[in-house]
Amino acid sequence: MPTTYANPRYPAVVPAAVRSGRPEHRQVAIVGAGLVGLTLALDLASHGIPSVVLDEDDTVSFGSRAICFAKRTLEIYGRLGLGRRMLEKGITWKTGRVFHRDTEAYAFDLLPEEGHEYPAFINLQQYYAEEWLVEACNATGLVEIRWRNRVSAVENRPEAAHLWVETPEGDYTLHAEWLLACDGARSFIREALGLPFEGKVFRDRFLIADVVIDKAVEFPTERWFWFDPPFHPGQSVLLHKQPDGVWRIDFQLGWDADPEEEKRPEKVIPRVAAMLGPDVPFALEWVSVYSFRCRRLARFVHGRTIFAGDSAHQVSPFGARGGNGGVQDADNLAWKLAAVLRGEAPPSLLESYDAERIPAADENILHSTRATDFITPKTPAARAYRDAVLDLARRFPFARPWVNSGRLSRPAVLAGSPLNTPDSFPGGAVPGSPAPDAPVLDAGRADWLLRHLGGTRFTALVFGPPRALTLPQGVVALFVTEADTPGALWDHSGLARARFGVPAGGAVLLRPDQHVAARFADPDPEAIGAAHARALGRAAPPLRRAA
Repeated sequence: MPTTYANPRYPAVVPAAVRSGRPEHRQVAIVGAGLVGLTLALDLASHGIPSVVLDEDDTVSFGSRAICFAKRTLEIYGRLGLGRRMLEKGITWKTGRVFHRDTEAYAFDLLPEEGHEYPAFINLQQYYAEEWLVEACNATGLVEIRWRNRVSAVENRPEAAHLWVETPEGDYTLHAEWLLACDGARSFIREALGLPFEGKVFRDRFLIADVVIDKAVEFPTERWFWFDPPFHPGQSVLLHKQPDGVWRIDFQLGWDADPEEEKRPEKVIPRVAAMLGPDVPFALEWVSVYSFRCRRLARFVHGRTIFAGDSAHQVSPFGARGGNGGVQDADNLAWKLAAVLRGEAPPSLLESYDAERIPAADENILHSTRATDFITPKTPAARAYRDAVLDLARRFPFARPWVNSGRLSRPAVLAGSPLNTPDSFPGGAVPGSPAPDAPVLDAGRADWLLRHLGGTRFTALVFGPPRALTLPQGVVALFVTEADTPGALWDHSGLARARFGVPAGGAVLLRPDQHVAARFADPDPEAIGAAHARALGRAAPPLRRAA
């Protein structure tokens, strides 16, 4: 098949432990150099924490795979230095169209409210994101990626995880204080530890066809979803545009379809041609077959081993939740593990990863299960209901929210987290919410609020003029004012304070992952200190006087 992407091959790494025969000791080992594992390694490096990443392959992923990067994911990559690059390469889209048979049922608009740096979604092939993550990890000097290092056995011991690793030139043993399992849906680590998934595998199959369409052919940059189209009767089809003239098409096949047979070009090409029409030239780039899986581990934290991404939970891809959920796992876990390793927080802080990310996974699984039930009705009654909803949606707006072609990824609000300090403010960014973005002026230069929040520290965001504040160690103050004031960001549109939902003079404590830990009517040092201690899972620390 022709390809628009030169898939890089990385040299195999044979560590010194192979020749010495002595076990190697590391603070953090990450298994899986995919989207989630590389994001975790890069985020840990931003905190000064080194890691070794093991992957049995010697290249990044191929094919579109996770292509829909949501706004929150782009904000996370913005914090890690890759957001703008992804935005410039990716395809920004905001319009979706839903078709029933040969008629458009309705269209929807994903354009978010004004005043955000990143759009609701971009489409970008996963291999670009992974290649850039490899480059960024290597540039830190703190991440060692070991290609063609396959984990063949693992033991989860109280003091460390013990790994047995195979390389092309011999085997070695690695002892890691913390093992982060990011090795995907078929996780060897999960299987080796005997940890079962809970949930459901849907009895249906879908074909992904990445096709390169002639540039002279114009298709709109939109998401199109068909129920029971004339070119693929009785099934569903999804179409997305990607960079480089590549289009991704998902065809529902049915459970009885033979995956190997359906991937043959002789089977795929006629399906694509029937959809695009006889006058549209195209070439196949990548083909795969998948099934819907909505399931997760009962817990993600197992002693010294922690699971993230598809190794921890799986959802259907139609809602663009899998890759986005995995990146948010990494965003949640990295700062906590860094705080534990630096001695700033007790190991029990890592239990909050379960408390926060399991409800987020359950929310994704719920929406994905509902979408899958709607897309693939299994009884005549369910199909009649679906078709009636689609007929109503074409004529009446009230029925359109009932149509479920995949609820698109939304950021998790960690509402029940034990790290939150509750408040009684009406509306706005409640504790547990990701911080909302807003345009600001920094010494007269146009800027974005999120660029100043999170990273390696907690931030006390104060909506008032700059002044000396007594803050806990590890908390920095950021002042935002309603008028142009030296030493402060200027909230010239008024959106920043309005979106956080605090009064003039109020304050917000932000975690390193840009989630709201607490809100205050005023920046009271004792209240901020107590909220900071709670967000780190420890007793209140002594305060320091800031200049």
